[in-house]
Amino acid sequence: MTDAVTGSATDGMVSATDVVGEWHRLAGGCVLLDGFHALKHAVRFGARIPVAVTTGRRAALDLADELAPDVRDVLDGLLTEVPETAYASLVPRAHPTAVAALAVRPSREANLAALARAPRTAPVVVLDDPRNLGNAGAVIRLAAGFGATGVVTTGTLDPWHPTVVRGGAGLHFATAVERLTVDGLPSGPVFALDPEGDDIRGLRLPDDAVLAFGSERSGLSPELRARADGLVSLPMRPQVSSYNLATSVAMTLYHWSITGGPAFQATSGPRPGAL
Repeated sequence: MTDAVTGSATDGMVSATDVVGEWHRLAGGCVLLDGFHALKHAVRFGARIPVAVTTGRRAALDLADELAPDVRDVLDGLLTEVPETAYASLVPRAHPTAVAALAVRPSREANLAALARAPRTAPVVVLDDPRNLGNAGAVIRLAAGFGATGVVTTGTLDPWHPTVVRGGAGLHFATAVERLTVDGLPSGPVFALDPEGDDIRGLRLPDDAVLAFGSERSGLSPELRARADGLVSLPMRPQVSSYNLATSVAMTLYHWSITGGPAFQATSGPRPGAL
């Protein structure tokens, strides 16, 4: 078993009551990592995790052996096994992997410093007044995969909402995620996606670009449009209304990666496509 406060290995048994109590004490100030993959990603990118639980340590560690051997030892030290009833009391709904953890959210100051760092070697993605929590999570996962500097939202949606974190699979900790006003956006040329913009295939997006995406229903806000240095459009067949927000972000980041972004090199890390 593990120590629910420090996550360090201990010879003693930690009671489910102790773990549940510690969880409830910390939950208000932490981010829920729902499932094995969210925990795995958070560990990989340096999240501070004070408590992690599972209904089956053996199964969780077997999954780590298969999909994430690089963090297997860390997870061995973090995970405390609890009864199914205790686990169910801690999460909104049970995850198929029966793993959950709490992570300390990065400070706003740390995120702002990361977004302001210069020179910037990868774009910042801006979601202008997004409405769909799941789409926002998918965008954060994409941005992390492409090595974007960060994801910024404007408007009322909290990019650290539990549903967004679930959609991001723990990859909030791999990039700077923050909510800002349009006036507070990071420096750099703003390229806003718009059907009336210049075809992206004829453009090279610079590494310090701020890539702004409006909502699928209402598009860019007047404030963001006024801030834009250029409008950019994605190729689309006539009579097709729009792409999904995450698809638009993926297409734009891919274009940046092949026209001006850093080349991706093979590593000895997780295999391509691994969750």
